[in-house]
Amino acid sequence: MPFARLVTAALTASLMTAAAAPADAHGIWFAQRARQLALVYGVGADDLDAVKRLPLITSVTGYDADGAPVVTKLRTAGAIPVVDSEEPVAIVAAIMDYGLWSKTPDGEWHNKGRDEVPTATLAEHNWKYAVHLTQMPIKPVPMLAGHTLQLVPVDTAIPQKMGQPMKVRAYYKGKPIAGATIMADYVNDPDEVAVKTAADGTATIRLRNQGLNVLMAIYVGPSDDKAKADHMEHRAALSFILPHLPE
Repeated sequence: MPFARLVTAALTASLMTAAAAPADAHGIWFAQRARQLALVYGVGADDLDAVKRLPLITSVTGYDADGAPVVTKLRTAGAIPVVDSEEPVAIVAAIMDYGLWSKTPDGEWHNKGRDEVPTATLAEHNWKYAVHLTQMPIKPVPMLAGHTLQLVPVDTAIPQKMGQPMKVRAYYKGKPIAGATIMADYVNDPDEVAVKTAADGTATIRLRNQGLNVLMAIYVGPSDDKAKADHMEHRAALSFILPHLPE
C-alpha cells in the first residue's frame, strides 16, 4: 500500500537536525525483530527511527513464490514498522524517496535542493530501495516496478554456507549497469572494501553471515533536475537469511 510522499514539518525539522552525517550514508532493509519482519533504516549497527520516516516510503509490495502480488503494508508496532500481509510472502520490497539534500561549505547537510541552498558544495536526490527474500527463491527474482536500482542473484539457487561465493547483478532502469558499488555486509562491515560491477552488471561477493545477509548496491546516476541536484544517488538492498544448524 503506498504511503504519502509529503513529509510533515516536524519530520523535516528532525531530519535536518540529524543531518550532520552524509545524507546518502544510510539505507533501508528488512530484518527480523521479535519474530516479525521489520523495515530497518540505518547503516552498520545504527538502527535508527524508521517509524518517523514512514512518510518517505512511497511503496511497499509483497509477492508469493510464483511472483504474484500479495497485498502487503507496513504497520507501526512500537518503535518499528513491521510487515503485514494477507497471505505468506516470498518477497517483500519497499521504496523510500529520501528527498533533496545539499551540503554547505561548513560540512552540514540540509534537506533542500541547490535552488534553495546556492552556496552548496554538493546537492543530491537520494532514493533507497529494499528487497527481502523470506525464503530461498525457486525461480529468478523478478524486476520490481519502481525499483530504479535493483540487486538480484544471478543464479536461482543461493549458496547456503557462509564464505561461499555468490554472483549478483545490478540493474539500473531495468538494464545491467557497470560500475555500481556492491557491498557484501552492509550491517556488520559498512566500511568494507566494496567491489564494482562489470560491464554485464555482475559482481561476485562472498556470503558473510550464517544468518542475515544484507547486500547493498550503490549507484550515482544523472539528476532529473539539475537546478535542484547535481546527481541522484540510488541505494538498493538485497537481504535474505542463511539457515543455521538445528538447535
